[in-house]
Amino acid sequence: MRIPLALAYHIILNVMEERDIEYMQLALEQARLAGAAGEVPIGAVVVYHPIDKGTRKPLAEPRVIAQACNRRERDMDPSGHAEFLAMLQASRELEAWRLSDCTVYVTLEPCIMCAGLMHQARIARCVYGASDPKAGALGTLYRINEDERLNHAFPVTAGVCEEECSQLLKDFFSARRSARKAAKAEAAAANSEPSTK
Repeated sequence: MRIPLALAYHIILNVMEERDIEYMQLALEQARLAGAAGEVPIGAVVVYHPIDKGTRKPLAEPRVIAQACNRRERDMDPSGHAEFLAMLQASRELEAWRLSDCTVYVTLEPCIMCAGLMHQARIARCVYGASDPKAGALGTLYRINEDERLNHAFPVTAGVCEEECSQLLKDFFSARRSARKAAKAEAAAANSEPSTK
């Protein structure tokens, strides 16, 4: 008996959903590395879960093939987003540009650039933690994954480890604001001291 492709992916995705928290924790580890390096703390993981196109059955256990964190500041690269870098790494690992047997896990909802890359790479699914009200392209501001004008659609699961992902970002930006405020106060104090010349 041949299982329809949509059903095969549904079966695989149900198994994947049980492991979403596990994979999101790996993405959070990457996000923490980014934060420690002074980058916005966003991390991503790509999980490979191949299925046989003929029988529609899983060929192997899902496995992590790529992990990355934000590197925009470090690399001076506007495309240095965690999910972008993880997908590049996954393509190199698979020696293919199509990531049709892959799920991308990312701690923050992808922007339009990264959602566009997911479309171009033909990913099977995206799972993200926190929504992005300023740039989210997979549900908040746009729905690139569901745009009927495009030739590929993919399911999105939002809100996995959402509180932890959101808090990591809030803490990072709060610390950054506090550091800037302290630096301004220090500069103002230095400027107001009488000259000893």
